Amino acid sequence: MIFPLFRRNRRADTISALYGMIVAQARMPSFYQDFVVADTINGRFDLLVLHLVLVIERLNREEGVRDLAQGLFDRFCRDMDDNLREIGIADLKVPKEMRKMGQAFYGRAQAYQAALATPDNAALVETLVRNIYAGSAPSAAVTDRLAAYVRDAIRALDTQETSALESGKLHLPDPARSFAVA
Repeated sequence: MIFPLFRRNRRADTISALYGMIVAQARMPSFYQDFVVADTINGRFDLLVLHLVLVIERLNREEGVRDLAQGLFDRFCRDMDDNLREIGIADLKVPKEMRKMGQAFYGRAQAYQAALATPDNAALVETLVRNIYAGSAPSAAVTDRLAAYVRDAIRALDTQETSALESGKLHLPDPARSFAVA
């Protein structure tokens, strides 16, 4: 029968749903207003990478959902490719720019992993300042609150059932509610 050829891939739907939630989280106005992240292409890219790394790390800790982690990274790459073309990067330059983005992703992922492996926030704050704020933090209070948000996001991800993630449900904390800068 030909109908199975037209069925949607459930994993692809799950990956799209998870990726959409990650993008929505990274675009929350609170990050740009309360946490003073630059509302630029680079600022948005860095927040997206931060959230993507957190979710991928959570998925990679469990055997049965590692394919979702790879699928999210692949979806991110397709999205970045589409965005580059949309902003007018020439077709011949897109692969070079994608290589740069891949290097940026992996570099940031390693930096976040190393920083999160330490119990105190000093390494995490330093990594956030370097990556999110391009080396120039607005204030220690803001970066400390962003580090607290990241730790809270990790706790939220750790408490989520694998079955929820497999069905495309993701819960991340509301930065405006939990960690608004006074």
